[in-house]
Parts: sequence; structure tokens; C-alpha cells
Amino acid sequence: MSSSTLHSRISHCKQVMVQDVRIGDVSRPVRCRQKSQQSFLQRLPPTFLRLATMSAKDQLKYTNKLLNSRILIIGGSSGLGYGVAEATLEHGALVAISSSNSSRINASADKLKQSYPSYASNIHGLTVDLSNTDTLERELDSILKRATQTLGGKLDHVVFTAADALAPMKLADMTVDRIHKAGTIRWLAPLLLAKFLPTYLTASYRSSYTITTGGISEKPIPDWSVIASYAGGHHSMVRNLALELKPIRVNGVSPGVVDTELWTMGEEEKAGFFEQSRKRLFTGRVPTAGDVAESYLAIMKDWNMDASMVRSDGGSLFA
Repeated sequence: MSSSTLHSRISHCKQVMVQDVRIGDVSRPVRCRQKSQQSFLQRLPPTFLRLATMSAKDQLKYTNKLLNSRILIIGGSSGLGYGVAEATLEHGALVAISSSNSSRINASADKLKQSYPSYASNIHGLTVDLSNTDTLERELDSILKRATQTLGGKLDHVVFTAADALAPMKLADMTVDRIHKAGTIRWLAPLLLAKFLPTYLTASYRSSYTITTGGISEKPIPDWSVIASYAGGHHSMVRNLALELKPIRVNGVSPGVVDTELWTMGEEEKAGFFEQSRKRLFTGRVPTAGDVAESYLAIMKDWNMDASMVRSDGGSLFA
């Protein structure tokens, strides 16, 4: 639904009944003739509600940059990817999320539709398997093709957050096979994906490809040499792909510890780890996926950001 359509709906509300619509710390009166009109307002997601209550004369220079954008989030069924899906939906985007597990991706898509019923038609779930190097190229080409077909045209943004379980590994335990397996999804897949982006992503400075790395890329931890090597490679990957894919912008997000499903240890061990992290972080808290999702939004909306790695780590690099 466009902002002009929303203004049209609001204009049909006569000054008979008044409903206070709260936006941030401001309460704005919206007058409606019927309860159905009030129900309509209550169902609006935050961004559209804000647009609806603004004057038709107000400029929308910042809040509508992602409105109707076609966005594919590879790894969007949980964690950071799910947070990015929520954030982009609230900005009025058309969103496809993908995962290797069809049941999980369907459940995540249904959950998003329940959270954003007004955007239900904007949400799509697609399956993709990035774990097999023999079929990886075919899978990457397929997910991009299906996303463009599902969303109705070339993509505007691609976000890569997919990763398998974290695999700390002692030097003595390293083997060629274990090293290869640790990097297939988190390093090889986002690099190889770039091969197909010129075909499926709009060639414009408004378009972007965002890769996800982690704090281990800059701050060493014992037994993490394999993951750190791949994560460090993301920095070079971002810079060189930005050169080769221009004018499409290529950037990365480097989060620190984030409270997501990626941490597979027991609940007691996880709670202890998070408590230690909380004490060490400058912010005094372990962030949620929704916190870090703001970095992805900034990259998509800042048409001048290119070849950059954005750190969202609560100051952990210096802790």
C-alpha cells in the first residue's frame, strides 16, 4: 500500500469519532466515522501508520527509501536474518527469506505474517541448500532466480546472514575436510553468490549486497583460528566485490556477541557466557538481533556507503 493510498483512506474518516494514535512520545488524533476505520488504523504497521498520520504535504525523504524494495535475505529464518526481515517489512519492503529447512522457513514466514498482518502478501519463504559444494552454484543461481520471480522483478537488495553452527577447532584437530566444511556456507557461498548478482540485482547505486562477518575477524580468540580466517576474509571480500560489482554497493556487518539461536550450548552455559559478555561490553548488555538489524538498514538506505564494514559489537573490540 502506497503512502498516497493511506492518505486517501484517512481522508475518508469524518470528524465523528476520535482515536488517539501514539507514535513515539507523540499522541496524534485521528478521527474516524466507523469502527472499521479505527480497526484499519490499529492494524497498520508502524511505518505506514506514521505515513498515514503525516500531512500529504510532508516530505518522505528518509522513511520511505525501502518502500516496495525487493529484498532477499539468505539466512532469514532466524537470528540476524530474521531481525533484518522484520526491520525491512516495517519499512514497507517486499521480502523473501531463505533457509535450508523448509519447515523452519515456512514457520518463520508464518510468524512474520502474524506479526505484520498488513504486510502478509509482502512475505515469502524460499528454501536453499548451501552446504553441498557440488550443487552450490546451482543453488545460488536458483535462489536468486526464484526470488526475482516471487517478488516480481529484479532485486534491490541482497543480505547474506546464513551460517552453520559455530565450529571452534584446536590446531591439533584441524584437517583439510574440517576446514573446508567450516567455510562452505559462511565464506564460499557469499563469495560465489557475487557471480550471479549482476543478472538478478538492479545495477544501481541504490542497490546493495551485504555480507555478514563477526568480531572474531578482528579480535583473536583461542581455538577460533579457522573461523577467524574466514571471517577476516570477509573484509577483503567486501572491498574487492564493491570494485567488481559497481555501481551495486557491497558492504558488510561485523557483529559481536548477539543473543540468537546460533549459540548451541546448554542454557546454563549460555547464560553464564552472556553474563560474562555483558560485564565486558561497554554497553553493559548483550544485544538482540533487532539491535544489529539497524546496521543492515543503514547500509541499504545510505546510497553513499560502499566497500565498508560496519561494526556493531558494543565496544567488544576494545574491551
